Amino acid sequence: MTLDLLIIGGGINGCAIAREAALNGLSVLLVEKDDLAAHTSSASTKLIHGGLRYLEYYEFRLVREALKERELLLKAAPHIIRPMHFVLPHENAVRPWLLVRLGLLLYDWIGGRISLPRSRGLSPNDTAYTAPLKRKAKGFVYSDCRVDDARLTLFNAMDAADAGAEIATRTALLSAHRDGEDWTATLSDGRTVRARALVNAAGPWVAQALDTLGATTQAHIRLIKGSHIVVPRLFDGDHAYMLQQPDRRIVFAIPYLGDFTMIGTTDIPVERPEDARIDADERAYLIAAANRYFMREIAEADIVSTWSGVRPLYDDGASESKAVTRDYVLELDADGAPLLSVFGGKITTARHLAEDALAKLAPAMGFMAHPVTRARVLPGGAIPAPAQFLREVQARWPFLGEQRATRMAASYGLLLHEILAEVTDEAGMGRHFGAGFTEIEARWMRDREWAHTPEDCLMRRSKIGLHMTDQERDAFTIFWENSVKTR
Repeated sequence: MTLDLLIIGGGINGCAIAREAALNGLSVLLVEKDDLAAHTSSASTKLIHGGLRYLEYYEFRLVREALKERELLLKAAPHIIRPMHFVLPHENAVRPWLLVRLGLLLYDWIGGRISLPRSRGLSPNDTAYTAPLKRKAKGFVYSDCRVDDARLTLFNAMDAADAGAEIATRTALLSAHRDGEDWTATLSDGRTVRARALVNAAGPWVAQALDTLGATTQAHIRLIKGSHIVVPRLFDGDHAYMLQQPDRRIVFAIPYLGDFTMIGTTDIPVERPEDARIDADERAYLIAAANRYFMREIAEADIVSTWSGVRPLYDDGASESKAVTRDYVLELDADGAPLLSVFGGKITTARHLAEDALAKLAPAMGFMAHPVTRARVLPGGAIPAPAQFLREVQARWPFLGEQRATRMAASYGLLLHEILAEVTDEAGMGRHFGAGFTEIEARWMRDREWAHTPEDCLMRRSKIGLHMTDQERDAFTIFWENSVKTR
């Protein structure tokens, strides 16, 4: 049997392409050497946004496309994507107040019709926004969206699987070569498969994958590390802050999991994808970035968690990493069995990238590609307004309590009806591990979400591990190894 498409990489781009391809009727196998969203796609700033700062680099097409995608994604996944106000104090500004205001007006307009509140000026008397700040300066408020990046990747994979794709995690591509009109590939699970075309969506490992395939390319990537820190909550409210720094970079401060504030990101060139580790200088930079603005100052001891991801940005020759384009480039090698390589991209535009990828592959593979995901809801996303859905969840399963119901409604959406279909009381949730995480979720993650390790459950498919004690996490690990991992 010959597959239509073999996809290397289980990040957001690979999973989005698998979804688009499977819904176009192609037979698809996606292989990922680790976990879905194990690297860059779970290490973002967790925003669905147009990229306000990209306007400074005249990336008008990218911003317009991203803002249109923001609208589509908000409708497709309202359980994991929520609107958020961003406060932009006019401090350390490299542009006059009027010019920034004009930039925000362009941001409101360039993407066409939007459902989010438009930008406005901020006065020092807007205490809901200025109270946490050391200096009550003028500024701006604009809108974008936050997202659970790992779950967005996961739901793309789930939708692809529901359409017939095979998602093989913990499965590496060992070798592949063109064999007549097809690719023949050897996988780490012992299989040898044939595919009419191959997609290299290996993210930071895209160049290494090309070496494995014996292929060459004219495109190049720059590996840029972005790091974040998590500290106890610095301010009240559901809004975030976009903080301009003296070095002309911006750092976000965003509410995170109720009890925390996420601060990031950095932009550090690195040599290898494996260099995704925060260093002391980055920690100090992010601490200083927050302390310039907030009355509640932080220190190294306040950091409760960190993450770093290596972004594989298409190398457009920019002299500074902050100026490198966040756009993507798709390179098709059709000299024999087609090979499509993905360079760059961002979470917000992954669906559009997948659509472009299928359009590029279609002539070489001899099929008609149709846009199939523009109005398609992601798994769990067919909910009413989030507040109404939460009320329905609380009414049907009152034993969940407010905090757990809120978390589970936002994590699973309508899938919650499937997870809790036969649960009528707390006993039906199974063993409780702490912070509201129970056995029924762990088993769902194993059976439906490709979870293989405790970390897959506690730190990617949920972030509940941040709310658990060391003893609770250890107890879950023992339970997983003894009772859940082995079915």
